[in-house]
Amino acid sequence: MAQSFAFEIAGKLLEKLGNVAYKGICSAWGVRKEFEKLKDTLVAIRTVVLDAEQQQARTQELSLWLQRFKDACYDVEDLIDEFEIQALRRQVLERGSTERKVRHFFSGSNPLAFRFRMGYKIKKANEMLNEIAANKAKFHLTEKHETNVIHRERETYSFVKTSSVIGRDEDKQHLQNFLINPTDGEDIPVLPLVGIGGIGKTTLAQLVFNEESVKSHFDLRTWVCVTEDFDIKQLMIKIIKSATGMKCKDMNKEELHKVLQDCLNGKRFFMVLDDVWNEDKKKWSELKDLLCGGAQGSRIIVTTRSRKVATITGTISLYDLEQLSYDNCLSLFLKLAFKEGEEKQHDNLVSIGKGIVQKCKGVALAVKTLGSLLCSTRVQHDWELVRDSELWELKQEENDILPALKLSYDHLPWYLKQCFAFCSVFPKDLKFGYIFLISLWKANGFLQSPYENEEPEDIGYRYIRELLSRSFFQQVEDGAFLSILEMHDLVHDLALSVAQNEVNSCNHYSTGKVRHLWFDLSKKDASQLPNSLGCLQSLFLFDREGKGDSESLVAEVISRSKHLRVLDLANCSLEQLPNNIRYLKQLRLLNLASNENIKGLPNSICTLESLSIVKCEKLDLTMEELELEREEGGSLRNLWIEGVPKLESLPQWILLGSIKTLQQLDICNLKNLSTLPTWFQHLTSLKVFKFQNCPRLSSLPEGMQHLTALKRLEIRGCPKLNKRCIKETGEDWPKIAHVPDFYCDDLQTTTNEE
Repeated sequence: MAQSFAFEIAGKLLEKLGNVAYKGICSAWGVRKEFEKLKDTLVAIRTVVLDAEQQQARTQELSLWLQRFKDACYDVEDLIDEFEIQALRRQVLERGSTERKVRHFFSGSNPLAFRFRMGYKIKKANEMLNEIAANKAKFHLTEKHETNVIHRERETYSFVKTSSVIGRDEDKQHLQNFLINPTDGEDIPVLPLVGIGGIGKTTLAQLVFNEESVKSHFDLRTWVCVTEDFDIKQLMIKIIKSATGMKCKDMNKEELHKVLQDCLNGKRFFMVLDDVWNEDKKKWSELKDLLCGGAQGSRIIVTTRSRKVATITGTISLYDLEQLSYDNCLSLFLKLAFKEGEEKQHDNLVSIGKGIVQKCKGVALAVKTLGSLLCSTRVQHDWELVRDSELWELKQEENDILPALKLSYDHLPWYLKQCFAFCSVFPKDLKFGYIFLISLWKANGFLQSPYENEEPEDIGYRYIRELLSRSFFQQVEDGAFLSILEMHDLVHDLALSVAQNEVNSCNHYSTGKVRHLWFDLSKKDASQLPNSLGCLQSLFLFDREGKGDSESLVAEVISRSKHLRVLDLANCSLEQLPNNIRYLKQLRLLNLASNENIKGLPNSICTLESLSIVKCEKLDLTMEELELEREEGGSLRNLWIEGVPKLESLPQWILLGSIKTLQQLDICNLKNLSTLPTWFQHLTSLKVFKFQNCPRLSSLPEGMQHLTALKRLEIRGCPKLNKRCIKETGEDWPKIAHVPDFYCDDLQTTTNEE
């Protein structure tokens, strides 16, 4: 089921090559004709790629041809990146000193040397594409376009809340009886809730967990999403956090055990252990022994796909969650696909929908996915395409519905497919924010728009809304400041199945040309890094327990990965970044969150698009260091600052160099911040400015009225600012009266535009 993404990547390249700004760059370097040839060849090959992707299982030769085309597309993408970077360097050079211009002329980046080197690379790329184009004739491929894609006209979507789940009343009552009815014996009763992925085990457990009669019956309720490795220490940390909100990651097992016992001792608790995969009885027994301090009447529900897990964990007979009845599936489908009562106007579509529902085999997630897919089209042909797709006939693995979900994937627009598949790099059960995901997509060049002036952040939000509407994502927290997403584990399986040659993550190991890598040193040894990293574009490296020499490992990976766009080093216990990071010319996003011992930042990071400085408590730079690169300039658009000791310790050259580019600034959890530095007034390109949890902040910076590009201002958890921002009467109101969209705690949202 793996996808080549060749159609998507080629489409992205053609969008870039057709961009007015990029045509200007090509003309400036005198390579426009060469790129026009390359563009024409890309168009000719791309017209048959859809047919090739559908038939690649037929012969290995066709699959290899498709792989060659995809690799060639990535090479062209790197070429385009190099031109964009060089264009940025030109802008920086024009703002620099004469001495720097002389140094630049005698470097390998001077215009003559660059044009000669890139001319050779373009020639080689054209030769490669011409050879691939010549070979396509032997496969007798047919030109195909995206005629089967169902495009949405609206950005709204149908969404079923857990409170409106259909057809689970009897199941819900059974679980409530188990929880409330008394039982004999001292052992804590454990009920395994078993069923195939996507059938609704978690949803049913959530319904019961939030039932009022259940809430009032127990002293304590805890919800724990269990990881695949069933790590006892991590489970204790999660249980304590669910019960008390405490974060205990720095405690050892003995300390955790004492805290856990204090949480449970003498209390009648109800615990849900969601999505358990562990089939090691010893591990389960160890956890069960740790939970023995609860009062009589305590209960545990375990949700799992595995009957073996149910046998190990259960003290009573498992509850096998059956498929939804056909009538309930149809009701759910109609609720998602139509507005209330609208189905009466479309008897023909309801008839087709009945056939679609039959093929869902009573699995709620499949019904939800396809109902959401069809909610915005009333074209009969679109519905028949879904019903008659051959993918329904593909053999499924045991407890699997990937063909149903694969159909929804196939109906995604080409520009969303790679965005979705990229998310397979995340571990299962990871919750991630809108801003984080959009910054990753943006850094990898996935965000494409037909509108010349649409901002990348707006494109990203649009993509997320589309994926939410098709049930590829679930929104688990909808905060005005930070919205949180996750992927259902079955949807994650789908993402892995289509991206398996591109991604190496906690859940999947690829031996091919890995482009996106998630590597956790607490679970794997550094020797297990893939041998081939030359194509790597995204690296997520974690070392929470300090097991490895992170700095040496980062330096080694950088030396083998010249095309990195994303470098996420959160929780790596770094004290400094390796010097060779300056050679990552295509690096666009650097995340240094929770590197509490890091003391300095290299000058070269001012060329990033996105930088996250979170909980870097020892970050401190002298004024001499701050002044080093004031002339360098940069391209920083997004900056997230959280938990640094003081804003004055930040490298001002990042901000001073990005005065013309910084568009979003987030400042969070600076407990001692009382005033903002004067250089804030110089960020004249700033569009979004957010403060959160800065309790001592008592006034907005002088000169904010000069931030004429500012469109959105959010102030949360800054009580001293509230009264100062009251419309017309607050002392700081004149500074923000020009901001169209303003939010402040207590005051809520204010629209200043008339």
